[in-house]
Order: sequence, then structure tokens, then C-alpha cells
Amino acid sequence: MSLENFIYESADEIFNGSFDEAKPRIVKHKEIYHDDSAICFSLLALGSFIKKQYKDYYQFMNDAQFLVERSSDCITQILHELVQGYINFAEKNSTLYSINYNKARKLAVRTQKTLFFEKLASMLKCPPITHLSVHAQVKDPLIALVKIGQAVAAEKDIDVLIRTIAEETKIALNADRCTVFLYDQEHNELYSKVATGLDDVKELRIPADKGLAGHVVQTGETINIKDAYKDYRFNPDIDKKTGYRTKTILCMPIKNFNQEIIGVFQVLNKFDETFTIDDEDLLVAIASSAGISLENAQLFEKQRKMLEEQRIIFDSFIETLASSIDARDKITSGHSTRVKMYASLIANEFGLEKKDVYILEKAAALHDIGKIGIRDSVLQKEGKLTPEEYKHIQEHVEITHNILEKIHMSEDFQQITEIACSHHEKFDGTGYYRGLKGEEIPFGGRILAVSDVFDAITSKRHYRDKMPIEKVIDIIMKGSGNHFDPLVVEKFLAIKLDKIVKVFLTENIHINLSDEDVEILSKYNLLDLYYSIVNNCSNMLLKVFNRYYVGVDLEHE
Repeated sequence: MSLENFIYESADEIFNGSFDEAKPRIVKHKEIYHDDSAICFSLLALGSFIKKQYKDYYQFMNDAQFLVERSSDCITQILHELVQGYINFAEKNSTLYSINYNKARKLAVRTQKTLFFEKLASMLKCPPITHLSVHAQVKDPLIALVKIGQAVAAEKDIDVLIRTIAEETKIALNADRCTVFLYDQEHNELYSKVATGLDDVKELRIPADKGLAGHVVQTGETINIKDAYKDYRFNPDIDKKTGYRTKTILCMPIKNFNQEIIGVFQVLNKFDETFTIDDEDLLVAIASSAGISLENAQLFEKQRKMLEEQRIIFDSFIETLASSIDARDKITSGHSTRVKMYASLIANEFGLEKKDVYILEKAAALHDIGKIGIRDSVLQKEGKLTPEEYKHIQEHVEITHNILEKIHMSEDFQQITEIACSHHEKFDGTGYYRGLKGEEIPFGGRILAVSDVFDAITSKRHYRDKMPIEKVIDIIMKGSGNHFDPLVVEKFLAIKLDKIVKVFLTENIHINLSDEDVEILSKYNLLDLYYSIVNNCSNMLLKVFNRYYVGVDLEHE
């Protein structure tokens, strides 16, 4: 059964009152297919919500949210957005429902999953947002505040937050449009990316001392205009450009916890009437809640940018360290980069999360940094090493550990040190430098072990040629269970040949991979190649592979 059919069947059972029968099957699917865990938790959350098992619902939804945020799979994300949309629609939160529905629809269009989206939306009884009332109105101010509070409570994306606040405020005040301006104190400007009711609005920036919004920023006053064209402060030029007719305006400052102005509400055209004192009081309450949420989102965005800058600095630092290895040991130049690429391919076969792949790649880039401490006479020796020299070069792993542990890292990134210094450990415990065994070896270290050996024996040295690929694969297969983790070997041998060849070509940028060869190589993996050689099958596949591995077109020798 395909994953999409599994989702359809599960959703059908859930909506037909058979969740109790569907639940064990969903749980079993999650245990067998770990990559589908986010999908299963979303389905379990949906069933629990419908059954009014709210304690289970919150747990399943939290688990689903955690996994979805770390997933790049479009089916997973579309399902989760529609499940959230169904629940928000059932809770009568039309704004959040619209956001969920639009996110799912846009993702489906971008990933060519429109049919899946439409069928699933129909099964989950999610109406198109055009069917929602444009003039929906919340009569009770308390309900309006609760709805807005729910909408903005946990939102950290400032663009989504602004759009949500504007939409909910428009509904709460029964108005046609609402714009939320933020105050850029450094440039003395007001800017907004939201003007509800208009399509494709880009960021708008205006001087903070101009217009109604500017007046509010400068004075802190609330402006309630009953007839825009009779008020001298109103500038009709924008109406002339857009064709829109402004009638009534309610403009109010948004303040943070310290009562500093951080933005402005501008609400236009209350339906069939003017804005009242009660509307002003409601907007004051909304602004109080919105101000705190907006400031938190701004702080979160600043922190995100700061962390991103730190990440860039950290990445460049690691690349500099890795480059120092190449500069020191010309014989193995490029080795760390290729090991990183092989490790990343294995990680993708396992379906590791982006953060874990990132940590693995950094460990791969640094796994040989300890060779800085190895004598040139040993490191650059062209012939076979003596026992004493081999023992000395083994010390590079411990030196790697000693160097990296001195770098201040967060708890997550401390894994880089442990992974990097464990690439010579063996699954049976006979490796070095700590003699770790089995799962005592960090998982990333077990991946690096295969990647490191594969690159070492497939790379040309001035004292030897590349090993024939069948012997390379044979070494990897025979090492399964003693040198290598069998599961890592299995995943490595399943990598498609076109991906392996692309790593080879980083060593020879003058060779281009043809589209015809990509089509052939992408159909087979390393295990297929091995058995085609040992069973004396058609040598066409080997010829194509060796064209890039050896750098010779055997058909034209």
C-alpha cells in the first residue's frame, strides 16, 4: 500500500467512526516505518480530537508538530496543515484555518501534489476558504480577545503573526481592512507587509512623521475619523492610485510591555457604520496583547539572525580547519570533503533530520584534524609505514579529540567531537583509540567509518592506483559486522550510483556527467553493480561507471 493510500484509508476510518480499529494499525505503521512517524501522529491527533479524547489529542499533536518542523517531506506537511486546519475550523477559528489551508494548498502546488491535497481536503471536510464569510463578525469582545490570544500565543514567524493579528482585528471590529505597521526606530520609518483585502502586497515603508500612522507614532494619540474626506489629516492620493474609497478610519498605537510605541493599527471602513468608543476600547485590549506578541516575535527574529550569523562564522571556522589539513597533507587533499559527502548520502538513506546531518557533516570535515600533530616524515611518506610509524599516525584520532574538545560548543555540537574522533573504531571493538564496540560507538562515527574507508580505497595516490570497484565493495561487505555496523553497510550499498559518481567528480572537475549516463546510473546501486560484475552480467553498467571512476571510457580503449 502506498503512503498516500495509507493516509486515505486511515482518514476514511477515522471519519466513519472506526478510529478504535484504525488506531492499532496506525501505531504499527509508525513502528515499522519510522520516517512516517509525523504522519502517524497527525492521524492519531485527528482521531483523538474527533473522539474528544483531548489529553491524547494534545500529546499526539505536540509530537506531530515536533517531527513536522524537522521534516522536509511535502506529504507530511500537507497532511499536518490540513489536520490543523480541520481542528481550527471545528473550533470556529477561521483565520488560522485559512492560514493552514493556504499553506497546504501552496505546498501542494509547488510540489505537484495537488490531487493529494484536494482529495485529502475533501475527506477531512475542509471547505475552500472562498466559502468562508468575508464579513464574519465576533459580536462578543471577550470572544474576540480570546480568539486573537489563541491565534498569536505561540507564533514566532513575525510575518505570519502580523497577518494573523490584522485579519483577526479586522473581523473583531467588523471592518473591511486592517494594516499593522511596525516602527523601525533606527530609520524612523513605519513598515508593513500586510494590508488585508489587497493581493500581493510587498513591504511598505513610510516616514514615521508622515500621514495618520506617523501622527499616531509621534503623539501616541488614537485617531477615530468618521469621514475621511472631510478630515484634513487624511491623504486621498493612495485611494486615487488604488481605486479604493476610504470612509472611516481607526488608528491606534501598539505598545510593548514598557509602554513604548512599537507599531500602529490602521483599521479602515467599518461596515455600514462608524467606529465607536467600544471599538476603541476593544482595539486597546487587542493592541496590548498584540504588542507583547510582536515584540517577542521581533526578539525571536533578532535571535534567529544572530544564531544564523554565529552558524556562518562556525561553518567558516570549520572549513578553515579542514583546509589546513589539505594544506598539510597534499597526498590526501580533498579526502575530508569526500568523506563528508559520502556520510551525507548515508545519512539521507537513513532519513536523518537536518540538524543531525549538519552535525555529521561538520564531524566529517574535521575527522582528520589531528593529523596536524603527526610528523611530516610519517604523514607524507610515500611507501609503506613501519609498525612504529603506523602507531604514530594512529595518534591523530586522539589528537583530534584533544583539539576539538577545547572549542566551546553547545551540547548539540559537542557531538561533533565524539563523532569525529570515533571514525577508526570498529564494530567488534578492535578499533582505536578507545576500543569502543557496537552501539558504544556514536552512530555518526559508524557512518564515518564506512565513508572514510570507502574514500581511502577509491582514491588514487602517487604510490598506487584506485582499487577495482568490485574489490572495494567486497571489502565493505566483508567488513560488515566486524569493522562496520551492518545496518550502515546496508544503507551505503543502497545508494544510487549517480550520487556516488558525483562525489568522484569533485576530484576531476574536467569530466562532465552526461544526462544519458545519469539515467543509467540512477537505476542501480553499489550492490547491483557488484553482483553484475561477479555474476558476469552485461558489462555495460561497469563501463559507464568506470568512465567516471577510473576516468577512462573502456568502450574506446
